Amino acid sequence: MAQERILVVEDDSSMSFFLSEAMRKEGYRVDAVTSGEEALEKITQDRFNLVILDLRLPTMDGMEVLGNIKMTNPEIGVIMITAHGSKDIAMEAIRRGAYDYFSKPFDINEMRVVVKRALERGQLQDEIRRLRETVDRRRGFYNIVGTSKGIREVFDIAETVFDNDVTVLITGESGTGKELIAEAIHYNSPRRPKPFIKLNCVAIPETLLESELFGYEKGAFTGASRQKLGKFELANGGTLLLDEIGDMSLATQAKLLRVLQAREVERVGGVTPIKVDVRIIASTNQDLAQLVREKRFREDLYFRLNVLPIHIPPLRERGEDIPLLADHFANISRTRFHKDVEGFSEDAMDLLINYSWPGNVRELENVVQRAVILTKEGVIQEWNLPPEIRRQRKEAYLDMEKLDMDLPLHEKVEVIVAAMEKKLIAQALENVGWRREQAASLLGTSLKTLYNKMKRYGLLRRSA
Repeated sequence: MAQERILVVEDDSSMSFFLSEAMRKEGYRVDAVTSGEEALEKITQDRFNLVILDLRLPTMDGMEVLGNIKMTNPEIGVIMITAHGSKDIAMEAIRRGAYDYFSKPFDINEMRVVVKRALERGQLQDEIRRLRETVDRRRGFYNIVGTSKGIREVFDIAETVFDNDVTVLITGESGTGKELIAEAIHYNSPRRPKPFIKLNCVAIPETLLESELFGYEKGAFTGASRQKLGKFELANGGTLLLDEIGDMSLATQAKLLRVLQAREVERVGGVTPIKVDVRIIASTNQDLAQLVREKRFREDLYFRLNVLPIHIPPLRERGEDIPLLADHFANISRTRFHKDVEGFSEDAMDLLINYSWPGNVRELENVVQRAVILTKEGVIQEWNLPPEIRRQRKEAYLDMEKLDMDLPLHEKVEVIVAAMEKKLIAQALENVGWRREQAASLLGTSLKTLYNKMKRYGLLRRSA
């Protein structure tokens, strides 16, 4: 189990050192800062179980810091300390959400007991929250909204592995909700009390991916000033999601395969194997079978991962789910941004239903959020939607003989250029077997530009 983390906020260096060392001796991981601003920044970057907070701090006092913590991270326990104690101050701190209050000088043994109780209460609250979430997720399957045949099949397959501890491979285009399905599997399984750890294989540079997965020992390489646990150790007893595993190099694939076979890891620079009990869920937007044929993905690793495959269909194949999803995201955004939005006009919904959604559900969520923010009339109108969605009315006339002559000249030119560009990109990709790097070179453009244009024109779904 991961160590519980405590943040000490104290501008007196000797008191900060005294508290930090006392807590470390109890087995906790401790960070220390000297100001309220630093504390709030630290809390946004890392997860802490408890904050020991001095009342008198420079520029921002402890009460203000307490209020900010409870407003943004109400689950974090806070213990207040001060050299100027009074019953009124203590009661005010408790009223604002502090777990307890100490006046300096205090008995460190009593502090240890209170810290332990505060952390135990936090663990209990986490467990209650997880149980409630589990009930909610069973009922609503997270935020994966839909009644289409394709998404119901996804739910049915996912539910079969809730209590079967097998490796799962989730495939589907970017933005379809692969991570949400992985979370649903973990939090409805016997492993739910343990960690759910995610690693995006494409977001981590190849040179760092091994140490992220397996951890490293102090001194293993230049800059390794301390021991670091890898994702496998952090997920011990729980679930590890390897997102976009198709982008992992062959060398790292070989090391991953050894871990899956032996169920043990060896940190970089280490000599002692460490046993791990982790359920693996892998996800990718690529065709792994095709990558295997191209010798870009190990066949033995593919078969080890592909024990139970789940494919999430793209949003364009779930047209009947679009109104449900749009209303769902509109309700969330309406509450978040305090907007009095009643729904969508008929024309706006028609545009949403007929759009190809290259970015899938994630793109729809962003579009609806933007529309809610821009809407002033209570109903989301066609003009509240992004240009690329409104443009589809014009792109229905890509045939020159059917081009809407009532369009302004610059819009006619825009439609024709977009149609020709899409045709040229598709032809280039076809000529090189849909290999993006070669197509980008052939077209004389960057891989990033090609990717963005493929996404705009709905060509990503055809790329391996």
